[in-house]
Amino acid sequence: MIHILSSASASGCLKAALKEMGLDKKERIISFWDTFSVGPVWKLHEEAGVKFRFGWMEKCMSEEFGEYADYTHCFEKAMNRINSIPEGVHVTIWASNNAHEQTGLRFIMHLLKEKNIDITIINTTKAYEELFRVKKAKYTLLHTGEIPPEKLQVIYEQDYGKLLTDHDREDLENEWLALSESQETLRIWRNGRIQSVSKDYYDGIIIKKVKKLHGKQVTKEFIKSARVIGEVLGHLDQYIGDTFLEYRIRKLIEAGVFESKGSLEQMRFYSVRLKG
Repeated sequence: MIHILSSASASGCLKAALKEMGLDKKERIISFWDTFSVGPVWKLHEEAGVKFRFGWMEKCMSEEFGEYADYTHCFEKAMNRINSIPEGVHVTIWASNNAHEQTGLRFIMHLLKEKNIDITIINTTKAYEELFRVKKAKYTLLHTGEIPPEKLQVIYEQDYGKLLTDHDREDLENEWLALSESQETLRIWRNGRIQSVSKDYYDGIIIKKVKKLHGKQVTKEFIKSARVIGEVLGHLDQYIGDTFLEYRIRKLIEAGVFESKGSLEQMRFYSVRLKG
């Protein structure tokens, strides 16, 4: 068995679950270190598309701790490992209902299209809701990485996967080809499908949150950008990660909506406030 996931946090939890079950030596994990809801996915299955995405990510990511170099290395490593999967194995793809993991799922399906293998998909959103529903409590799972190892173990042992038919595989592969024709840089999950939206989709939410943090201050104080991002992330029903929001804050500074204090090289080094 080979497990494939779209993010490092989810793969870390699954690794711990497999170890607890004594399967860590028998079953392998392949994981991207990415957020597929943001950034271009145009022809990402081709070299030109990978370069296009890398170029965009380089503009968003900090180089203080080698974030971009780590990203490109991990992406290429995951691609190579998927391309090296031998015939006849069983692959399980774990994905929850968000634009990140559902885009990643379709991308992975395209990478596997020529391989004579069985593929199972575990929809972690559906499994989590059915197995761990709590009465009188509303909790929306944003991504697989939020599920602790002990609950991933239950999902695995309860056999919540769906073995794909040839028709299922073809549908997902075709959905990927349609997605990969777009040069949009932001996607959301709405009404059970992936939707492309404009890159400034979250700008209004960011501005509104800064206004709220300012409150009734006569002289608006600078607010740490990391705090703004944390406040926005805490109220979103989508999974996009902090890198994209920090990128949009810098764009709002460039546009003159915010003024900043400190170095823009890293989110923890600068603060913002509404201009005027």
